[in-house]
Amino acid sequence: MPHTELSNPAPGPANVLDSNCPSRRILQHVTSRWGTLVLIALSDGTLRFSQVRRRVDGISERMLAQTLQVLESDHLVQRQSHDVVPPHVDYTLTPLGHELTARVRSLATWIEENLAALTAT
Repeated sequence: MPHTELSNPAPGPANVLDSNCPSRRILQHVTSRWGTLVLIALSDGTLRFSQVRRRVDGISERMLAQTLQVLESDHLVQRQSHDVVPPHVDYTLTPLGHELTARVRSLATWIEENLAALTAT
């Protein structure tokens, strides 16, 4: 999930179907394999990096760091660094992150509830 700087959007309403609209970049971050899972992991409250990694089974340390950085740049996750030894960093959802995660969690719940029908052969 490479990070790209947000350019100034063109005048007019946001349109996720327009390849030039910055909303598409954010949609890609949120709906990426790890972005969705990290948001869901943080939906229960503030977590340290290692706690997020344990909750999101299968994510590498590198991918988690990249995902958190991108979600932070999208103003969905807030990073709080504490000046202690060893370093202590907390991650929490921003108000926008909470609002979005409620919607993402609803989709994940629907998938879990309908998994048998979705995977039937």
